[in-house]
Amino acid sequence: MTTKSRRKGGFVAALALFLVFVAFAYGRDPAVDDGGFDLPPIPSASVEVSTQPLLVEAQAAPPPHRLSDVNGISRYLGVEQAVAARATPGFGAKVVARLSTRTPEGTTNVVLALQRVERGGQLWIQARLPILPNNTLGWIPRTALGGYNEVSTHLVVRLSSFKATLYRLGKPIWSARVGVGQRRWPTPTGQFYVRNRLTKYSSATYGPLAFGTSARSATLTDWPAGGFVGIHGTNQPTLIPGRISHGCIRLANADILRLDRLMPPGTPLSIVR
Repeated sequence: MTTKSRRKGGFVAALALFLVFVAFAYGRDPAVDDGGFDLPPIPSASVEVSTQPLLVEAQAAPPPHRLSDVNGISRYLGVEQAVAARATPGFGAKVVARLSTRTPEGTTNVVLALQRVERGGQLWIQARLPILPNNTLGWIPRTALGGYNEVSTHLVVRLSSFKATLYRLGKPIWSARVGVGQRRWPTPTGQFYVRNRLTKYSSATYGPLAFGTSARSATLTDWPAGGFVGIHGTNQPTLIPGRISHGCIRLANADILRLDRLMPPGTPLSIVR
């Protein structure tokens, strides 16, 4: 073998040894082509490698689902289990009211549902509450409430004009003059709902029937059941319209009988100046 051939053979052997060294260094077998992807090069000591954990963006909670619209369909539910209503949807949130299954008049206690949301696998209903201060809202676990009931009516009482108007799907279908609370016993303003329908009163003062509402007097809290505001008839129709009551809304008997044919319990109630 010539010197040139020996040098060439030595170069080939050295190249082979170098390729074996590279293969071992990178953990790959150069003799096998598995069709996979090449591994990224091993970083040198001069390259800084982050040891901080990757931040995973938290998934946004689903927004509440609206349940009531005074110009469309509103929904109310019966309270089937005594339950605490909370400031936010969660069992650890502050308790704003405790609800029983019956009203002081002995009827099914109902709440007007505004929104529904899921938190931690639990459905919660935001509802108007029949408590002081007026216009208080609370979140109630869905499991404590019965089925949805729908209404398409909305009663608006305007104190300054002594007028009540009933709307159905946003359109007026009934109106009447009313008597409201005297200045020392004002009818509260805000957003409420019709809680129940009551008949067979022993006193003619209330006329043939009354609707109980979630509104409460802030001045007559010592009254029976806590001073709930009612909408009822009267035995003194000549006093209507005007500021004539302890906070209740009075109608002529013929007017409330007509209203009774049009307005079911659960109807949203707006009392405005």
